[in-house]
Amino acid sequence: MVDREREEVVVIREFEEERDVKVVGKLERNCEIGTKEGLSIFTNLLANHPFSRICFYPLRLILVAEVVESGEIVGVVRGCIKTIGSHYSGSLFKMGSILGLRVSPTYRRKGVGQKLVNSVEEWMLRNGAEYSFVATEKNNTASTNLFSLKCHYLNLTSLHIFVHPTTFPPSGHIVSGAGATSRQVKVQKLNITQAISLYTRTLKHKDLYLTDMDLILKEKLSLGTWVAYYKDDGNWELDNETNNVPTSWIVFSIWNTCEAYKLQVRSKYKPFRVLIHTTLNHARDKIFPCLRIPVSDSLSRPFGFLFMYGLHGEGDNLGELMECAWRFTSRLGEKMKDCKVVITELGFGDPLAKLVPQTASMSCVDDLWYIKRLSRQSDEDEDELLMKGQVRNVFVDPRDF
Repeated sequence: MVDREREEVVVIREFEEERDVKVVGKLERNCEIGTKEGLSIFTNLLANHPFSRICFYPLRLILVAEVVESGEIVGVVRGCIKTIGSHYSGSLFKMGSILGLRVSPTYRRKGVGQKLVNSVEEWMLRNGAEYSFVATEKNNTASTNLFSLKCHYLNLTSLHIFVHPTTFPPSGHIVSGAGATSRQVKVQKLNITQAISLYTRTLKHKDLYLTDMDLILKEKLSLGTWVAYYKDDGNWELDNETNNVPTSWIVFSIWNTCEAYKLQVRSKYKPFRVLIHTTLNHARDKIFPCLRIPVSDSLSRPFGFLFMYGLHGEGDNLGELMECAWRFTSRLGEKMKDCKVVITELGFGDPLAKLVPQTASMSCVDDLWYIKRLSRQSDEDEDELLMKGQVRNVFVDPRDF
């Protein structure tokens, strides 16, 4: 009798581009999850390279799980490290993020996922990270059990992911939320200097925020930053000499994933409406659990989406401004080749979450953020982040989505 347990020893090692790039791509395709309706989801990465998910971070890593006897790659995980600011105390700390954890279907429930997580945590700790972070869809039981029960992560916060096709309905079909006024709205683009200045001030209102927002805004995938405000409320003037802004306004930036990777739906049953549950912390895993649009020929071909990030509003009557931001982004997406969807993600305590325009095509799914302390503290020190309980209003990094 063959002792399969002895043969299938799995080791974790760093990704080696020359020997692993095609194998990891095949693994990811094999990890796609279908449904009872016969749906499959495929991701086409930029240049078909695994580093596409984390290429925007200076500190990044890919690990693979390899069967010793056969050399088969049965798992992959990506990790990166960034600096986060805390609204609670004004302090900064290094946060490691776990992205794109995949395990071959035939090797699940054998400890491969846990080995990958433990190994990427060790890398984070060696590189100065104080915390490890991961996001997963609320109904992904396998993922939530892995991180909360086996890897001892704590729930940091809950968020709402809003998804809408680029085709936006007329205003009469929208309930914009409290405070709609039917006033004329202007949407004005800010230059990079203005955007950085505005976010430097507004991000500090978030419970957790990024410290390298300037780098994100300068990335080629960031299409720009806009402000929406009422025309009868004055002009927007924000520069080194002038700092006059309307009393009510919303700021938002747009990230173009169409240039980084595309999604594809394949089905043996057409046409019908999509309701797909998939895996951990990747854009494809966020969209399809809540997207309800027909699987047409256009979606059977690779398509991308626009992600609205950095949303922040001040003043009264913000519902109509929020609707205009969505409408503006949708029109922009309609003009772009292969763009089919607009998405944003907001913390459960973000005031703008209640003002997302409600349409028949708008969908929402809950997202969970988990966190774990990596570096040791003395018994007398309190952990300022974990002691606060669930944080409510956080900045969502478009690079992680």
